[in-house]
Amino acid sequence: MESTLQQFDQIMASCREVFLNKHQDYGSSWRIFRPSSLTDQLFIKAKRLRSIEEKGLQLVDDPLDGEYKGLINYSILAIIQSRLPADSGLDLSAEEVAALYDTEIRGTRALLEKKNHDYGEVWRELRLTSITDLILAKLLRIRQIEENQGRTLVSEGQEGNFRDIINYAVFALILLEDGSIDPQ
Repeated sequence: MESTLQQFDQIMASCREVFLNKHQDYGSSWRIFRPSSLTDQLFIKAKRLRSIEEKGLQLVDDPLDGEYKGLINYSILAIIQSRLPADSGLDLSAEEVAALYDTEIRGTRALLEKKNHDYGEVWRELRLTSITDLILAKLLRIRQIEENQGRTLVSEGQEGNFRDIINYAVFALILLEDGSIDPQ
């Protein structure tokens, strides 16, 4: 599992760099998103991945690893948004954003450690298409929870689903990086 945690840390460092650079470019304009808008942005990215997988052809030159990194960063945004008070304002400093990002990465890494222990890294045997489907299923669950005004009877809430999306996207990036699977 040490290799997985090291790979997680490397991927998250790359995602963090993109996240903070975009904050420098755009500020905290993402604060304007309602929860459902963030979920839909994630849905767009996951549907693009599935479309390319099904068609076996990619026409837009945006790399697939960028979509997985986008899934990670938008999921982190969604968790951060859910934790910030509604009246906290739109502008956040780079230091505040970095601290919030790092907090969510620690929480997601801790979840990965627990699940990876219990499941024995079975994700390394998954197909990329299955990871995409798992991400889409999590997004559909989040959308349903949003329709239910955040209430669940027996299921984990939105945050757990966002953390799972982050970890599935990390798994996809590890498998692509390791050459364990064909990106198509």
